[in-house]
Amino acid sequence: MEAFNMTATHAAGRKLRDAIFDANQACNEAIKLHGADAVTNATIGVILNEDGKLATLPTVEKIFRAMDFSELVAYAPISGLPAYLDAAIDLTFADCKPTAQFGAVATAGGTGAIHHAIANYAERGDAVLTSDWCWGTYNVICTETGKRLETFKLFDDALNFNVTDFAVKVDSLLRKQKSLLVILNTPAHNPTGYALSGDEWDKVLAVLKAQASAGKNISLLVDIAYIDFAGEKNSTRAFMKKFGDLPENFFVMIAFSMSKSFTFYGQRTGALIGVSSSEKLISEFKDVGKYSSRAAWSNVNRGAQALMIKLAADKDLLPVYEAERNELYQMVKRRADVFVAEAHACGLKIVPYKGGFFIAVPADNPAAVCRKLHDDLIFAVPLKLGIRVAACSTSADKMHGVAEKILRAMK
Repeated sequence: MEAFNMTATHAAGRKLRDAIFDANQACNEAIKLHGADAVTNATIGVILNEDGKLATLPTVEKIFRAMDFSELVAYAPISGLPAYLDAAIDLTFADCKPTAQFGAVATAGGTGAIHHAIANYAERGDAVLTSDWCWGTYNVICTETGKRLETFKLFDDALNFNVTDFAVKVDSLLRKQKSLLVILNTPAHNPTGYALSGDEWDKVLAVLKAQASAGKNISLLVDIAYIDFAGEKNSTRAFMKKFGDLPENFFVMIAFSMSKSFTFYGQRTGALIGVSSSEKLISEFKDVGKYSSRAAWSNVNRGAQALMIKLAADKDLLPVYEAERNELYQMVKRRADVFVAEAHACGLKIVPYKGGFFIAVPADNPAAVCRKLHDDLIFAVPLKLGIRVAACSTSADKMHGVAEKILRAMK
C-alpha cells in the first residue's frame, strides 16, 4: 500500500538531513555526559573563545545595545535600507571595486543571498554548477527552487584547483543549456579553507568569457561568507577587480553576510550584490531581488542594517571594529596552524588550507571515521568526500593531537 501524503508531489518525502547540526547535537550530548572540558567540539561554524563560549565583537555589541529600541523592531524597506545597501557594497569591495555598475538587495543572511541568486539566475530544470567539496545547503536551495546541483572536481591529483574539470563541466552543461549559474565559494572556502589564486581566477574567467562570447548567458555567484577570516582585507579582495568590463551577458553576483564578519549569526542579515557592465541589467537585478524578498521574508532585520550603517560611517569606530575582528581571525588562524602542522608531521593528508573557519581531511568513509573519533570525545562533521574540522570552534589546546587521532581513526 502506498504511503498517503497531503503535501504537493514536488514536496513529498522531503526531510532535511544536516550533517553539521547532527554532529553538533551528538557533541552536545557528550558534553552532558562528560563535561565540556573533556569534549572537543570541531563541528559548529561559529567562533568560540578559548573557554568554549561564543565569541562576539565588543564594538558591535556596544553599538547594538545603545540603539533606540524602535530602530531594532521597526520594519525595513523590502529591498533594505538604502544606506545599508551602500555600506554592504563598500565593505564587500573595500579598495578593490571593479569598473562596473553595482546594485544590492538585503537578504536573510548569506543563505538568503544564495537563494535569490539560484531562484532568479538559473532556469527551472537546469543545472547549477559548483565544486564537489561544497556547503550542502546549495543543494537544498536548488531542490527547493526546482533546479539541480552538479559539481566539478575542486582539486586535481596534485591538490591544485582543477581548472580542466571545471572547463569540461561548464562546456558539458552549456551544450544542453542556454545559460549557466556557477557558484564559487572563495576565499576561505567552506569546508576546505581553500582560496583561488589570481592566476586561477584568470583561468576561471577565461573559461566563462569564452562561453559568453559564444552566446551563452553566464551568471557567477561568489560566496564570500568567510572572507574576513581569509587574510588582509584588500589582498583577499584583489580578485574582485577582475569583474570589471565584462560582456553584458556575463553577470556577477556576490553573497555578502553579516553573520561571520560581525559575529551576528542569528540576526540573519546579508545582501546579494550585483556587478555588471549594464545599468539596465542592474535595474533588473534589483527588481527581481525585491520581488523574491517579498515572497520569501518580506523584509529583513532593520536593527542589524542600522548597526552596520552606523559602524561603516564612523571613522573612529570602524578601525576599532576591524582590529577586534582581526584578533578573532588571528585566534582561528593559530588553531588552524596547529592542525596543519601536526597533520604534516604525522602524515595525515589534508586539502590545501589557506584560511577561514574549516579544514578538510579526505576520507573513504567519513561517517565511520567520525564515529571512531567519538571514542576520543572528538566531534567533527562527516561529509561526502571527507571530514570537516572547525578551527573556529576548537580551542588551540584541544586542537593539539586531533590530526593524529583522525589518522589513527582512519586505520
